[in-house]
Amino acid sequence: MIVQPIVEGQGDVAAAPVLLRRLAEEAQAWNVRVARPHRRRRTQLVRRDGLQDAVRVARLTPGCSAILILFDADDDCPKRLAPTLAAWAQEAADPIPSAIVMANREYEAWLLGAVESLRGSAGIRTDAEAHADPEAARDAKGELERRLLPGANYLPTADQARLTAQIDLATAYRSCRSFRKLVGAFGAFLSTGGVRPPEWPPATWGQ
Repeated sequence: MIVQPIVEGQGDVAAAPVLLRRLAEEAQAWNVRVARPHRRRRTQLVRRDGLQDAVRVARLTPGCSAILILFDADDDCPKRLAPTLAAWAQEAADPIPSAIVMANREYEAWLLGAVESLRGSAGIRTDAEAHADPEAARDAKGELERRLLPGANYLPTADQARLTAQIDLATAYRSCRSFRKLVGAFGAFLSTGGVRPPEWPPATWGQ
């Protein structure tokens, strides 16, 4: 089973495969492979023609079994925009399953929501505290930087994948609704592909 991601940022190109592979490990889905993400500008992904063109290119990946479109919500409301985008994407992807996941408001909100599991990594202070509502933060990158040691900087191209490899997935799941959306979409891909995890998501993630 091959999942083809479509992403927005340079940091996402490295981070998305790390995250999806970690989800596959949690699901004990050993036959899942993640293709190198295709990168598109956000302005393309929120237009019907741009999104569908990206999906059609993704379909050309040999053995493509699922297409995940992942990008930041920014100031858009995922609840309002995502259903329309999902319909456009699936129209172009059919019969391959596809999913739209909009990180609310930024991918870094998922890191921020579980920042206590990242203490001591990439310059994050050992006393860094989680944000009370990480998805409400307009500048999650800035919130991460406020949890860094003096003089340290957060660089998505260098740090996003590294922090993604270390983040506590259960904490991110509990703290971020859009992360739960990603986990649900991944589970749907597994089900469509005939993969049956022992339980998905793991029961301990809800505790």
